[in-house]
Amino acid sequence: MDPVIVAGAGPVGLALTLALARAEVPVILLDESQGGDERRPARTAVLRPDTAALLERLGCRAAHAAEPWTGWRTLRRRQLVRHVSLVPGRPFLPGRRDSPGGNGYGYDVGPDAGTVGDEPEAELPSPLHLSQHELTGALRAALATVPGEDLVRIVPGTRLDTLEQDPRGVSIRTRGAQSTWWRGSYVIGCDGPRSTVRKLLGVRFPGRTAVERHAVAALRAELPWPGEAVLHRSPPWRTLDAEVTARPLPRGVWRLDWLLPPGRDLVTPDALVARVRDTLTGWSGDPALPYELLDTGVHTVHHRLALRWRAGRAFLAGDAAHLLGALGTQGLDEGMRDVGNLSWKLALAWHHGASDALLDSYQAERRGAVSARLRAADQALPLVRASGGWHAMRRSVLPGAVRAHDELLTDGHLGRGPLGEPPVHRRSPLTPAAAPEGSITVDTEIGALAADVPVTASDGSLTRLWARLGRELLVVLVAPGTGVWDRRHWLRAGLMPRLAAAVAALPMRAELLVAEEYPGAPAHTVLLVRPDGHLVAALSGVRPAELYACADAALGGRAARGGGAEEASAEAEAGTTAHR
Repeated sequence: MDPVIVAGAGPVGLALTLALARAEVPVILLDESQGGDERRPARTAVLRPDTAALLERLGCRAAHAAEPWTGWRTLRRRQLVRHVSLVPGRPFLPGRRDSPGGNGYGYDVGPDAGTVGDEPEAELPSPLHLSQHELTGALRAALATVPGEDLVRIVPGTRLDTLEQDPRGVSIRTRGAQSTWWRGSYVIGCDGPRSTVRKLLGVRFPGRTAVERHAVAALRAELPWPGEAVLHRSPPWRTLDAEVTARPLPRGVWRLDWLLPPGRDLVTPDALVARVRDTLTGWSGDPALPYELLDTGVHTVHHRLALRWRAGRAFLAGDAAHLLGALGTQGLDEGMRDVGNLSWKLALAWHHGASDALLDSYQAERRGAVSARLRAADQALPLVRASGGWHAMRRSVLPGAVRAHDELLTDGHLGRGPLGEPPVHRRSPLTPAAAPEGSITVDTEIGALAADVPVTASDGSLTRLWARLGRELLVVLVAPGTGVWDRRHWLRAGLMPRLAAAVAALPMRAELLVAEEYPGAPAHTVLLVRPDGHLVAALSGVRPAELYACADAALGGRAARGGGAEEASAEAEAGTTAHR
């Protein structure tokens, strides 16, 4: 089969190319640049735990260029209204839906957690914050380590200008350093907000322009809260700035963002330097605090959503498919989630063929998730960004509402709530139409991201669940006490022979793992997890027919009908007999 063509070599295009290459799918990457990335310290990326884990398992060492935060402070005028402790590198454990952490992600609450007033605040894993040019550099370095000379071909200085499709593939014509025709099995437009792929497909990109504007500066200074990110609403030293954020980067560098009033007034260099001096003086109390200004800019946030994300053998991802960024939402984070969702589906289609239902599910799931994120932001914006700024808002709303807005903004920046938490695919076409017999409820909702619990692999090695994601289905048996098993013989113990036979009979290759525990799961629970980490089913005990049916649904009904589940059950019974 012809290679997959990826148009655009930004973070999303590079990550998708890397994910496909790791799955042994050949890729042609069309890069408009000459292979280098402009160094802009003020242009940064925030990666939440799930997207940081995606890059880590792809072999991208982005974490080495990032600065994990130790805490988050929300200030209003001169008052600290919220402080959250953040734990670098902490595993992400979705918990009970009714837990104090809320949002279905019951983070532990302990005596050392942050506070909201006198109440304990849930302790959270830290996001990763790094310059975007360092992220793309880490992705390019990871691509250079991909084995096999024919898996990845990067074509620099080239842009696409013609796209044609037929039932067997796509034909692409490029201009620039290599003006020629290319043949591919699929094409993915990761070519940014002005996507040529999207325009050639005739896909509309409606939305809102200039939802927010921020003046941005990257500088090196010693702020009063080393390692902690800060959201300061209505700072008392300036009457025009409704909000300032400061987020640490490595090597003593900070990114500062000032929310600008509505309109298109020019931000002059002198005005931006005045903001820097006033802000640093207000925070430190020292009008002569030394600092080194590294980079500046104006960041304009747009909210847009492509009407279609798939057209035949062509797909859209990243900024070509969606734009967001108000109230702490992260467009790059959503682009990386596009990569995690699409890459395993394309890899399956390239190697084994896939149903239209599986490929269509990319649009249904990811467009639905981003649409919900945009809808939540658009509903919150009129309340949080009230006409006239924070000062007018304080006169027109109750103090409790102001506190609620504080929490909403903080949650958006920290990846919680409707503005930030990983999506739940509740209406996915890959979810079984009805709960199979033997289904049980665990603390992870069906369609949500599975908890990153410790697991034992079939070779006896100890790892974590998220580290095994990417190419295969995962089947996890919850078996308390397995830590004392002799790992050389664990496949022969208890339920394992029958479960191993059921896993071997699934319509897609799957890996069998064992967990000592899983939030809310009783002993002998069997979990089915998609290659992108979303939970498909939780079953009580070994149920080969139901497990097969759920796996088939997760593949879009790819397996042949007429006895597949029954055959799987028979094979599992035969496997059990053989082990006996």
